[in-house]
Amino acid sequence: MGAVSTMKKILIIEDDRELNLGVSYALEKEQYQILKAFSLREGKKLETEQNLDLILLDVNLPDGEGFSFCQWLTSQNRNVPLIFLTARDLEEDILKGYEAGAWDYVTKPFSMKVLIKKLEVILKRETAPKENIYDDGFLQIDFDKAKAKTGGNQCILTPTEFRLLHTLIQNRGQLLTYSTLLERIWDQNGQFVDKHALAVNINRLRKKIEDGEHKYISNVYGMGYQWLRE
Repeated sequence: MGAVSTMKKILIIEDDRELNLGVSYALEKEQYQILKAFSLREGKKLETEQNLDLILLDVNLPDGEGFSFCQWLTSQNRNVPLIFLTARDLEEDILKGYEAGAWDYVTKPFSMKVLIKKLEVILKRETAPKENIYDDGFLQIDFDKAKAKTGGNQCILTPTEFRLLHTLIQNRGQLLTYSTLLERIWDQNGQFVDKHALAVNINRLRKKIEDGEHKYISNVYGMGYQWLRE
């Protein structure tokens, strides 16, 4: 029997043939296994046939928008990290990309070195052991026991604050839009709140877990929140 390949498998869905081939060549030099598609239809076929580790996706494609592919991926319960790679740099498009479920949104022209680093960080995070404990020496959280400490002292958090913490830490480094957090934290329980209520809960949480030397949650103005630490 042949050896099982440990190379990460990346699908590139980009109809600009020269760009698709160029990015493929650069990533193959970094020891990634690359699959190429030039339309949504080809991308969906490869996604269902292959066990992918990551997808790079254009927005403007011959048979539709990349946003619809991202939504389709979510509807299929696929948990494949996806990065948009597109010339569409309007704020509304960037927000739409994140809201569709993208992990990152890179606009053209882009630095290949920066793109490679983004892939490296995301893939490393995806292959790291999944734990229900967070400990950086100052903030310790045991999500199974719903207990938290800051600087060795007990920190009292509400169930909503624990859910917010868990969601942010599980997606560390990824921007979570306001609507994404509202859906994940409240809508699943039949509760419907607005962005103001989310901001209030985030501010209360920050006061409990942060101090002058330890900052954890960043508010990306007009877009959402992001966990800052590894």
